[in-house]
Amino acid sequence: MPGRNGKGPPWWHGKFRSCGYRLTIPREMILDVLNKAAKHLSAEEIYLAVQKVYSAIGLTTIYRTLELLVQMGLVFKFDFGDKRSRYELADGPKGIRHHYHLVCTGCGRVIDYTDFIDEAKELLLQTQKGLTKKYNFKITNHLIQFYGLCEKCQK
Repeated sequence: MPGRNGKGPPWWHGKFRSCGYRLTIPREMILDVLNKAAKHLSAEEIYLAVQKVYSAIGLTTIYRTLELLVQMGLVFKFDFGDKRSRYELADGPKGIRHHYHLVCTGCGRVIDYTDFIDEAKELLLQTQKGLTKKYNFKITNHLIQFYGLCEKCQK
């Protein structure tokens, strides 16, 4: 279990302390599952994964904890059009994990896009600067999703 043995990610502990919350075993287990996930997980998938190592947790605790983690900015909550909320860890050891999502409206596949081209980075930076100036709004993060058809569904 991360953290209890001193090997857990320190950014979790600091974030909880700074928000006035304790890092409980259920919270830590949920974060650990999300940290190891290779895809965007639903609350039910997180529940099943946590149940394997911490059977005392209930689905209600999973939902409540996920909402807290979203509120704290540790977890992102997505709706990819499949009528299920999906979750992903927002922070990594180097801060926020920036990436976009390519969502196939045919099969529901979600691709994490991280291969940013220089032109896209510059356009996004200019957009953020323009929005900040125009609306006097401090942008701290952004989420971008593109919807369309994957290669398989195009055929």
